[in-house]
Amino acid sequence: MTAPKLLGDPTAFLFFTGKGGVGKTSLSCAVALDLADRGKRVLLVSTDPASNLDEMLGVTLGDHPTPVPGAPNLSAMNIDPDRAAEDYRSRVLDQLDPTTPEDERATVREQLSGACTIEIAAFDDFVGLLTDGAPGFDHVIFDTAPTGHTLRLLSLPKAWSGFLAENDRGASCLGPHSGLKMQEDRFRAALKALGDPARTSIVLVTRPDRSAVREADRTSTELRALGLSNQMLVVNGVFQTDSADPTAAGLARDHAAVLAALPPDLNHLPRAQVPMRSFDMVGLAALRRLFTAEEAPSTLSVSAEDLDGPRLNALIDDFAKAGRGLIMVMGKGGVGKTTVASAIAVGLVRRGHDVHLTTTDPAAHVALVVDGAMPGLTVDRIDPVAEADRYVEKIMATKGRDLDEAGRALMLEDLASPCTEEVAVFHAFARIVNEARSAFVVVDTAPTGHTLLLLDATGAYHRQMTRDLGASPAGRVVTPLMRLQDPDYTKIILVALPETTPVSEAAHLQDDLRRAQIEPWAWVINRTMAGTGTTDPLLRRRIAGESRQLARLRGGLARRLYLLPFLAEPPVGIDRLATLS
Repeated sequence: MTAPKLLGDPTAFLFFTGKGGVGKTSLSCAVALDLADRGKRVLLVSTDPASNLDEMLGVTLGDHPTPVPGAPNLSAMNIDPDRAAEDYRSRVLDQLDPTTPEDERATVREQLSGACTIEIAAFDDFVGLLTDGAPGFDHVIFDTAPTGHTLRLLSLPKAWSGFLAENDRGASCLGPHSGLKMQEDRFRAALKALGDPARTSIVLVTRPDRSAVREADRTSTELRALGLSNQMLVVNGVFQTDSADPTAAGLARDHAAVLAALPPDLNHLPRAQVPMRSFDMVGLAALRRLFTAEEAPSTLSVSAEDLDGPRLNALIDDFAKAGRGLIMVMGKGGVGKTTVASAIAVGLVRRGHDVHLTTTDPAAHVALVVDGAMPGLTVDRIDPVAEADRYVEKIMATKGRDLDEAGRALMLEDLASPCTEEVAVFHAFARIVNEARSAFVVVDTAPTGHTLLLLDATGAYHRQMTRDLGASPAGRVVTPLMRLQDPDYTKIILVALPETTPVSEAAHLQDDLRRAQIEPWAWVINRTMAGTGTTDPLLRRRIAGESRQLARLRGGLARRLYLLPFLAEPPVGIDRLATLS
């Protein structure tokens, strides 16, 4: 069964969610096109801070519905976090008394400059679509950010409704409390819409990959706990063959084994499978072909020189010479950041160094990839819940120490805000950055959009510190942002697959980093199939696509480029990671 047949008579709101890199954007675009081609009026919305809808659809999008050329009945838009944050700041400032002094207004504006405000403001746009509807459209399809960010988004109506119901005093981290109270009814309406199976459906997207399936299972459970039980499963990129080619046969066996072992809760959901394609999902023509049978592709010859390059061990050798430092692995979800970060950490330990391997990803798969212990390697994660508890305890023991009972109760109320978790995670990240002064720290970051929010918080903290300490804080304080900007201290590794969309998204991330005066050190292109020697026609067609992306990278995108080979079975465990490094 294909996705359009699975959806049947779709609800008004459709959410496509799943681990990064599973094909949420491709599927949401293809389903939106299919519905529009059948005469339905469809609005496609990206909630991902690192949206690539523009590239997929071939049209420049903004924060209002834009008709998609070549697709009558289809419009699309990106929720713009920066624009939403500015609108939100304006609304909150408008709630202040007209006689409020300018310095107090400036203080409130600064309070509203962090990543938490950006998140809640973008969420407010999302709430508007759920509560006010989208006049003129039969369906609103949400192409969401990777799972951790989306779970946070979908849990916010419940979190903020509960917070506002219990907190009728004081101020929150978003500024004057009136700025939140004016949203309360909208949050409740959003929660009601999300939980109504007649109005909202959740499409869990996965690939036939063990980690992606684990995350889909976890997401399904957490969404049910939020009252979102109208779920269906789409398994994207399934490869099937009766070929004797070893690479093709091994890949097909691995996919079949994953599908045969689906967790019970996922196995009971309505399910569709979409086959692996030989072409990139970019442009309307390709998206319309996703649900149709693909003609047998011809075998294409590709020059071996076009597909060769240094491997990961050469990169790790260069890192090891420094003896210490912060290594941050970034990129689109599903490109293998966790594998690369883990392989780098194992490789450095094998070269005689102590390494702290951690992750900022709410989905946190790093321990599952390492799957073992070795002397000199410490593996953990930044746990948002634990960090929030630690932060609250610290604030109550310091700022709340001399307050009376009523004052402490008010402070605890304020700290119950969902924003506290964002602040706490930033503080944990700052500790990790500082630790690299005397040791190796390897950070497996969350998918791009979530990482950009963390970097926004880092920048906001830097601005606050430099303002508080005067125009020239040099010699008195070194902020986390200054550490990230120092190439002798921090090495940023961008990971991508040899495909159009992951390379484009990594290139956009590189641009964002450069605007913050952070220069990426190198790119790692993961899962290149060129070295497999496969003769399978579909896989050979994919190799031809790889050569085009490598040429694009060598044409100026990447200062340094390293390659990791495709493995039919994901490299899990210290011994297998060591073979990569």
